[in-house]
Amino acid sequence: MIDRRIGAMPFWARAALWLGTGLMCLWSLFPIYWMVVSSLRPPRDLFAPPKLLPDRIDWQFENYTMLLQLTDYAQQFRNSLVVASVVVAVTLVLSIVIAYTVTRYRVRGKSAIVGGMLYAYMFPPLLLAIPMLSIFARMGLADHLLSVVLAHCTLTLPLGVWLFWGFFKGMPFDLEEAAMVDGCTRLGAFVRVVLPLSLPGIVTVAIFAFLLSWTDYVFSFVLVSSDSNLTLPVGLAAILGTFDARWGEVMAGATLIAAPLFVIFVFLSRYFIQGLAAGAVKG
Repeated sequence: MIDRRIGAMPFWARAALWLGTGLMCLWSLFPIYWMVVSSLRPPRDLFAPPKLLPDRIDWQFENYTMLLQLTDYAQQFRNSLVVASVVVAVTLVLSIVIAYTVTRYRVRGKSAIVGGMLYAYMFPPLLLAIPMLSIFARMGLADHLLSVVLAHCTLTLPLGVWLFWGFFKGMPFDLEEAAMVDGCTRLGAFVRVVLPLSLPGIVTVAIFAFLLSWTDYVFSFVLVSSDSNLTLPVGLAAILGTFDARWGEVMAGATLIAAPLFVIFVFLSRYFIQGLAAGAVKG
């Protein structure tokens, strides 16, 4: 059996491992660092020669103040929050029901059904957005947040079904049978046994759904046209054309968009990693 502990590795291997890890972290975190620092710099410093570290601490919140004055940021934030929350709720409910059904009941072609849902990711969002706009216009949902919710679910639902399918396949049915022997109904056994054991998967799917919906630009740009229904990414992009590329406000808006995602990952990263690993292995 090979000893996989880092301490047992040769020095050069440990050094290469830590160097590679450090470079990947730097590559991933530097754009975030630059975005946050740029949002706090005075406008005159944004067009000065770039420096990794500021010479002096002269950070201001002028960019955030101007962002709130120039745009309807509060309304756009509410729109994005409503859309992302509804997408998470719909994705969790439907993906849990579908995945539980195909793993616990005899459904013909269930592997093909679950595998076929992933083909939605073969098509770029822009290719799907145009036909969806025509369909939603015929349904009377043009320029409505509900159309954005339905469009986002076409991307989040297949992923949710796939991950929950892996969870439920690896979960012994004996646990539910024992609960039903003790007097629980099928629904009671599902609520009291299956759902608590699936908490890492629930958190993983919820984070993925929220992330895809919160940061989406294409569907929101195509399906929504009125200012009152704009979401954060579309409203932020409008600053570039409307206000002559005010990069300080753009960086401030991008920081505010990323802030909720950062908070979510800080508090739920443990469940997210467990759910992603378990769903991939068991699936």
